[in-house]
Order: sequence, then structure tokens, then C-alpha cells
Amino acid sequence: MVRTLLAGLLGLKAGSSPVLLYIDPGTGSMLFTVLLGIIGAAVYSLRIFAMKMRTRLGGRGKADAEKLPFVIFSDNKRYWNVFEPVVKELIKRGKSVHYITASKDDPAFGLETDGFTAEFGGEDNKLFGRLNNLNASIVLSTTPGLEVYQWKRSPQASFYVHIPHAASEIILYRMFGTDYYDAVLLSGQYQADDIRALEELRKLPAKDLHMIGIPYMDVMAERLRKEGPAPDHPRTVLLAPSWGKSAIFSVYGGRIIDVLLKTGYHVIVRPHPQSFTAEKDIIEPIMAQYPPSEQLEWNRDVDNFDVLRRSDILVSDFSGVIFDFTLIYDKPVIYTDPEIDYAPYDAWWLSRPLWTHSALPRLGKQLTEDNMEDLKSLIDECISDPVYAEGRRQVKAETWVFEGQGAERAADYLIAKYEELSGKEVQ
Repeated sequence: MVRTLLAGLLGLKAGSSPVLLYIDPGTGSMLFTVLLGIIGAAVYSLRIFAMKMRTRLGGRGKADAEKLPFVIFSDNKRYWNVFEPVVKELIKRGKSVHYITASKDDPAFGLETDGFTAEFGGEDNKLFGRLNNLNASIVLSTTPGLEVYQWKRSPQASFYVHIPHAASEIILYRMFGTDYYDAVLLSGQYQADDIRALEELRKLPAKDLHMIGIPYMDVMAERLRKEGPAPDHPRTVLLAPSWGKSAIFSVYGGRIIDVLLKTGYHVIVRPHPQSFTAEKDIIEPIMAQYPPSEQLEWNRDVDNFDVLRRSDILVSDFSGVIFDFTLIYDKPVIYTDPEIDYAPYDAWWLSRPLWTHSALPRLGKQLTEDNMEDLKSLIDECISDPVYAEGRRQVKAETWVFEGQGAERAADYLIAKYEELSGKEVQ
């Protein structure tokens, strides 16, 4: 078989004379290597093709008989708080919304109202097959990486809109996170400046950048106004680390809890949910070493409203809860400054410093190995020094425009864009 294939490569007939087919060992070895490379490349190409076909066709699901006006895609149930206020505003204005989620137990299924339908999109290839064949006018999502990973733009979908799920940098997404969206709904000018800088570097067409504020924060702030501050309580410190090799527990282990207990203050520890699955070898020994007591409690509430309300200061790392805590509850933070490799992120492309690096020092003190034992003094200073109250006011103005108007402004934009697209289709 190999001889036949080699003969084909040399342009000879399979039945040619053996003398004519003589190849010296060096040349034969080289040709054999080339042949294996060709076969390997062919097999790889077939696998890629098969994967693409499974992604596009294998999970197509039911076809949309008519073009859906507004489709929302959520890759996790925890983002329902981002979408819920926008959904309710659209429905209040008589619009129909179709919600596709990757979570079977998404809270969206509990919303039963005319004009709203929730669909579990399936898992893996089935989910992407459904998304990649959407028939929709507008697709709204908080998921980055459209067209970069398995999620592709559907030929039948007219317009893709991204809405962030936190008050922070858009450029802290993995590379090309929002490049292939048509529009991004923003809450701060620094976000717009970063996106425009990336578009210029990458020679991308300009996206619609529309300032709306932060709808989910508006909801939380309104809830706080209605329920008021927490009842009188002893000074309380909330330790809410993220997860990963740069997170507090990975860096400091249980020592951070030990130091907090020495302050004499009440301590609440609320680990990131992912820690209980991805970091069991870290979290379980710490929980065993520091069991609940009158001074220490471990919190795993799904709703973090109560625990944030009754805490006087937050100790965290790079968790998004920092901005929720400071901007909504108007309280200081103590933060770590993890060493992050920005190479995989959009931030790597820009030479200017991150906005977050200018924001954090205005919100509280940085925790380091050198000042760890002085944590009580850091806590007291952050709570009492008015400079941090002024810093919170500044940061809020920079990253939370149109406070209280987020859902209304999001709906205004989406409806106006839908009407614009509908007019073009008619023409």
C-alpha cells in the first residue's frame, strides 16, 4: 500500500518496474514522513469539519417559525439579576422576550407573565446548535467571545448586543471578548474609551456604544432604600474571596481568618461558590480548622443582600462583589492586588493602566504580606477616614452613570434599534 501511494506521489503507475521504483533510504524516509503528515492533516481536518457540523446541525432543536423580536441568552443562572430588570421593562412596554438559558434551574423559569418565554437551550453542542441558528432581530447577552469560541453569529439573527454583568473593565474579558458584537451597553466612559482603542488597533468597524448605567445595581439600591440599614450590630467584617491561584485563600490560606478573629470583630466568611467544587482541597481544611462560632460564621446564601447589608467592611481580592459593596452599600473595602498575567485578556493590547487600579485605592486600603498583622488598624482607618467616603463618591460617578435609570435606558435603546431594523427589512 505504501509503495502504491509513493508511486502516486512520484507520478508512476502502480505496476511500474521495481527498478524504476527504487528509492534510496534517505529519500524514502523523507517521503514517508511527508505522507504521514498529509494523512494526519487530512484526519485533523475531517475531525474539525465533523465538530463544526455537530455544533451547527447536531443540536438545532426546534426552528423559529417567525423572527423573534428580542432574544436573551444567559450562559448561567447567576446572571438572571442582570437581565430581569430589562426583561420586565420590555414586557411592561408590550414587547415579547424569548429567554434561552444554559441552566435548567434558572430563576427565569419562575417568571410567569404574558410576553415572556424561557427555554433551556441544552448542553454543549445542542446549546450552540440552537444559538447558532437563531432567527431573531436582536440578541442580548452578557457572554463574551461571540464568534471566538463555539458560539457563532446566526445568519438569521440581525443584531447582537452585549451587556456587562459588573461595574468594571470590559477589557478584562478574554481576548476579542466583544469584538463581534454590534453594540455594547455601558456604564462608564472609560469602558467606551477602551473599546474604541481596541477597535482602532484591530481595524474593526465601530460598534454602537450606548450608556445606560447598571440595571441590576439599580434594583439592589432600591431594595436597600426600602429595607433600610441593618439593625444595630457589633462591628462586622465580611471576607469574600474569589477563587483561583491569585485569590485570598490560595495566597494566605486560613491565616487571614486567624488574623481577622484577633481583631475581636464579628467575622463572616463567604467563599466564591466555585471554591466548593474546584478548590475542595483548599476550602475544606480551612473550614475544618475554623468552624462556626459566636464570632465566626460561614455564609452560603444564594441572595447576598442581607450579608452585604449587615457587614461594615469587605475584605476581598479581585471579586466583582467589591463594586457592589462599595457603590450600593456605600462602605469601604480592603483589597489584595493579585499578580495577574494579562496576556490572555484584551487589556494586554492597551498600554494604559486599568481604571480599576485607580479606583481601588480610593475605596480602601490594600492588604499585603507586610501589613497583614496590622489588619485591625487598616479596618478602623477605612471605616473612619472620610477620604474613602469621598473616594466612593468619585468612583461611583465614573462607573455608574444614570443611576436608577438602567433598565429604562436599556429598553429605550433595544426598542429603538428593533424599530430601525424592522424598517430596513421592510424597505
